Amino acid sequence: MIYAKKAEIKIYGINISDLQSLLSDGKIVWTEHLALRLRERGIKRVDVLTCILNGEIIEQYPDAYPHPACLVLAVLKDNKPLHTVAGICEEKIFIITVYYPTLDKWESDYKTRKVGK
Repeated sequence: MIYAKKAEIKIYGINISDLQSLLSDGKIVWTEHLALRLRERGIKRVDVLTCILNGEIIEQYPDAYPHPACLVLAVLKDNKPLHTVAGICEEKIFIITVYYPTLDKWESDYKTRKVGK
């Protein structure tokens, strides 16, 4: 499979189908930092996978360092929304962070940031 190059991602953004294809190919990087955050927040890896497989991209971060990234939203089985920030580099998904969005920072659709937050 051919995935977008970094320059193309910066212009066009990350495509959810590219994330899903990389995930299906097992090309995902789990860092120690992420593992710590998942434990702290009570989030399971399967929830992250579910978010990418069933979610939608709601924000693009083309200038994120060290590689372009995006914010994916999915609603889990327990009706909880989950945000996953993921990037693509060298044909791998890098999960940057994962969290449960809260209504103090997000509108009720969990797609729209509240102004000034």
